[in-house]
Amino acid sequence: MKTFPAFLFFFFLIFSNLVFSQQMQYVFFLHNKFLEGHSFTEQHPQYGIAEYKPILAKLKSKNTVVISEKRAGPTDPKVYAKKIVSQIDSLQAKGIPSKNITVIGTSQGGYIAQYVSYYAKNSDLKFVLIGASFKDDSLNEDPDFRLYGKILSITEKSDDNREALSQQKRYLHSKLKGFKEIELNTGLNHGFLFKALDEWINPAKDWINKTKF
Repeated sequence: MKTFPAFLFFFFLIFSNLVFSQQMQYVFFLHNKFLEGHSFTEQHPQYGIAEYKPILAKLKSKNTVVISEKRAGPTDPKVYAKKIVSQIDSLQAKGIPSKNITVIGTSQGGYIAQYVSYYAKNSDLKFVLIGASFKDDSLNEDPDFRLYGKILSITEKSDDNREALSQQKRYLHSKLKGFKEIELNTGLNHGFLFKALDEWINPAKDWINKTKF
């Protein structure tokens, strides 16, 4: 019997079950790093359970298809980002316009999403980055790194060493088609993105459905 590499099998499962429509919005959700090495029921010692499934449930709507998987760790952000770019390419080959595709990432997932932006170099893709911008973070190490697309960045005031994306070198070197940043004040530190909070999910949903930038 012929077998498929794990990522190809996952790819097949996702796209064989999708309904392709230019009226739908397609969302890739990339979770935080904690879930790479822990189950859905395990608690982070400081932030508690990562509410992955409740987050997915809130992101879904009658006009939104959410595509996601629990990554097996450790994940190489660059390699995984290229996998997402391939999946985006496949959606586009099915006739889905770039403006109907959004990549949402929390923490490590937000870093992967920024690599997707860099590799895809598509000004019409939309991105929501949650808790993925910090002082002296690794994405500033490459002087050629640029962001592309329409980006919403959400940070939390109490999150240690967080820095507005608009202050980062990668943003200052980029020419984005659309950009907005929001600073929350939940007092939950980095744990805010572990929770299915309306404070960040509602702005993310607004960005998914936004048509004018």
